Amino acid sequence: MILSGEEIRARLGRDIVIKPFDEKRLNPNSYNLSLHNEILTYEEVVLDMRKKNRVRRLVIPEEGLILQPHQLYLGRTVEHTETHNCVPMIEGRSSVGRLGLFVHVTAGFGDAGFCGFWTLEMFAVQPIRIYPWIEICQILYHRIDGAVTEYCSDKYQNSRDIQPSLLFRELNPEAEHEAHDLQQRLPFEF
Repeated sequence: MILSGEEIRARLGRDIVIKPFDEKRLNPNSYNLSLHNEILTYEEVVLDMRKKNRVRRLVIPEEGLILQPHQLYLGRTVEHTETHNCVPMIEGRSSVGRLGLFVHVTAGFGDAGFCGFWTLEMFAVQPIRIYPWIEICQILYHRIDGAVTEYCSDKYQNSRDIQPSLLFRELNPEAEHEAHDLQQRLPFEF
């Protein structure tokens, strides 16, 4: 079962935190999240799951930035969310999808207990100009049955910035310490 917009509003401050929250972005069964003004691209030609792949940070200017096909872009939401006792999920907005921009290639589900900014895995079907601060996706919430063990991984929990893949930490445990130190040095913004 998906929570209605009214139920999302009723759970704000308890099970659901969205900062900043704007009443105008609340939909009948979701809430629109917006795109921050920075994105990352991988610098490697071939990505390696066992290694920390280099990334380049780009600022999306007010006049927009053109995304190219066959390139993965990582962005993040402006909104910081926290979810308890339900499962958060992000989906692209239909108006954005109809322009051929996928905002999460595979990872739309979050976990009960997730706290942080959402990293967006953006992929364009054809060249498209994007703009900072646009309402790019929507978050919805599923009811959860049974006892809940909340997400508490130090991999993506309490994210403070765009999060490139940290899969290498699972496949290469000695690299975990280095990644944890990097995450702790990133600025925290609401």
